[in-house]
Amino acid sequence: MTGVEHLNGATVGVAPVPCRDCMWWQTRPGGKPGDRQRWKRELEDGFGPWGKLYVEDDRVIGLIQYGPSDRFARARHLPAGPPGRDAVLVTCAYLTDAHSPWVLQSLFLAAIGECRDRGLPALEAFGYRFPPDEGFAARFLGHRTIFPADFLRDLGFHPQRSAGRVSLERLDLRAIERAPDESRLARLRSRLAVVPATPAGVR
Repeated sequence: MTGVEHLNGATVGVAPVPCRDCMWWQTRPGGKPGDRQRWKRELEDGFGPWGKLYVEDDRVIGLIQYGPSDRFARARHLPAGPPGRDAVLVTCAYLTDAHSPWVLQSLFLAAIGECRDRGLPALEAFGYRFPPDEGFAARFLGHRTIFPADFLRDLGFHPQRSAGRVSLERLDLRAIERAPDESRLARLRSRLAVVPATPAGVR
């Protein structure tokens, strides 16, 4: 099986291990983590699936988590925050495979399409302005709680406010096209391209 699936109570058991029980976003700084099972149950009952999984050959290689911004207490205390009260907030992603750079793009596009079709007003995420020479691994690979700002803007997000290199980015779902145009997808593919390693002995 290959493709995007919902992240919910039935599928979270196959998510990357760090994502199964993490309560970082749900806990305010200095606070005590709450009950993960209760949080998942209440969010799913009131909102539905709280993210997406990318499955390739029955193996999860990518994940994003999102939900109503008021369900993520940490977001109110981050630089460039707080997020809009009406927004669905993309809080984190986990990408396991450097050879599948399109996975994060696919997960974001699936989240955008689903939230738009449900009539939700906006999607937000925290962005980070990386140095121009920063590589793919530092920008995308592993666990990410904020995302490259240029990647978000190529998806149609716009900065709301910034604090140093961190920005809060917003996508108005009521104004977007049904699908990103080809020039936007081309920019995304360029940013997600992985430069192959040079074989030993080759100059």
